[in-house]
Amino acid sequence: MNRRDAFTAAMNHEDGAPLFVDFGKHIGSPHLTMYKKLKEYLNTLDFPEEERIIDRMAQTCCVDECLLKEFDVDFRWLTPDLTVGSEEVDDKHYKDMWGVLFQYTGDHWAIVGSPLADAEDEEDILAAHYPDPHNPALFAGLEEKAKDLYENTDYVLGADGLKCGLLQTALQMRGYEDFMCDLMADEDFANALLDKLLEVQKEMWTEFLNRVGKYVQLVYLTDDYGTQDSLLISPDIFRQYIKPRNEELIRHIKSLADVKIMFHCDGSILPILDDMIKMGVDIINPVQTSTESMKDTAMLKERFGSRLNFHGAIDVQQILPNASISEIKEEVRKRVQDLWAGKGGYILAPCHNIGHDIEPEKLTAVFEAVKELRRS
Repeated sequence: MNRRDAFTAAMNHEDGAPLFVDFGKHIGSPHLTMYKKLKEYLNTLDFPEEERIIDRMAQTCCVDECLLKEFDVDFRWLTPDLTVGSEEVDDKHYKDMWGVLFQYTGDHWAIVGSPLADAEDEEDILAAHYPDPHNPALFAGLEEKAKDLYENTDYVLGADGLKCGLLQTALQMRGYEDFMCDLMADEDFANALLDKLLEVQKEMWTEFLNRVGKYVQLVYLTDDYGTQDSLLISPDIFRQYIKPRNEELIRHIKSLADVKIMFHCDGSILPILDDMIKMGVDIINPVQTSTESMKDTAMLKERFGSRLNFHGAIDVQQILPNASISEIKEEVRKRVQDLWAGKGGYILAPCHNIGHDIEPEKLTAVFEAVKELRRS
């Protein structure tokens, strides 16, 4: 059975379906500083000399093919050029494709300006700058890459996220405090902005999947609804504003291609997991086990495992920075036992980006533990 057939079996929770391993999407990659250390640590691999940034804001790197093979990663991701439509302001500031202003901190880029901060009504929303979803530069080379990977490998292929989740983008464009107030006090404004963002997203995914849809097996959507110990917005607000629009977006995507939907949502999101399943989500990422409500992975599997697949669960906040090599390997074994146990439904991966507080040997230990489990 090749990887793609096995992936279908694993996502259908078939007995004996293999354990899958992922690494290297635009959320789930090493920070530039860490990647340089990793290349030095694994200096026998044939790395390119220059690192390539995949996400300017987070300063994370594209993971090179030699490392994907070394870690025996089952996925290859087709990532749009997230810099298209951005504007350089000066050497310490840029605006992204949505017009959000970022400032360099010396480690990453932080939001310092929101283009809709002074907007008053729907006319201001419609007059704002939005990315051109039909700009071919967003997806340059991805169709050819997808075709080559599909015809010459058996890797599971994914359409990586466009980094424009509805809530996240609204918060960044409007300003966090102001849009939170809009959700409670100005329903017309909040609906108008979310409708505009949904319109742009649907067109962007149409352009993307018209190019790669016949080659990919899954699509990666991203948004954030959780904090370390609670939801960012209430379940009622989520169900009023966000859930129905995500349902529409997912229906649209699945009408374009035969794909599973993997949804990235950090934090303590247990209260809305049933809602996300009803939205059409097939795989939840990252299963942030450093939060109270998501740390019991055996409970998550028992409660949701017949309706949902899991991706991630290897903690980058406490375990990878602080645990010993043996403790990290034990953590891998625990999450595999809880979420896979020979019945599919789990893709092992770090929960999030790999910061420079994580030593190369500790990241490497994760994938060594997987190889040991696969041999056993």
